Amino acid sequence: DMALSSILTEAEIAAGLQSCQAADSFDYKTFFVKVGLNSKSKDQVAKVFGILDQDRSGFIEEEELKLFLKNFSASARALTDAETKAFLAAGDSDGDGKIGVDGKTAFIKM
Repeated sequence: DMALSSILTEAEIAAGLQSCQAADSFDYKTFFVKVGLNSKSKDQVAKVFGILDQDRSGFIEEEELKLFLKNFSASARALTDAETKAFLAAGDSDGDGKIGVDGKTAFIKM
């Protein structure tokens, strides 16, 4: 079982979670920068995507996005509906209501 901690440092994860503690303060761009994901290799980004895709469907669905922060820390909060929808809209390039594997690198680099 791959863990995000094998790709990101504890300090990076803490910085990311710190940036969005309050409800509706989550901004995926800020978060990706804080956890250092925007500077990782394509391969590492693919691994992160695999961890987030909990049901291994090849897509990250709304329910998985809602619990996005919990992948980084079990004590993290769930995203609000507004945050989840904004996050989904940003990564859902073809409007099918989920984020596909093709969109994943663009998604993290955006």
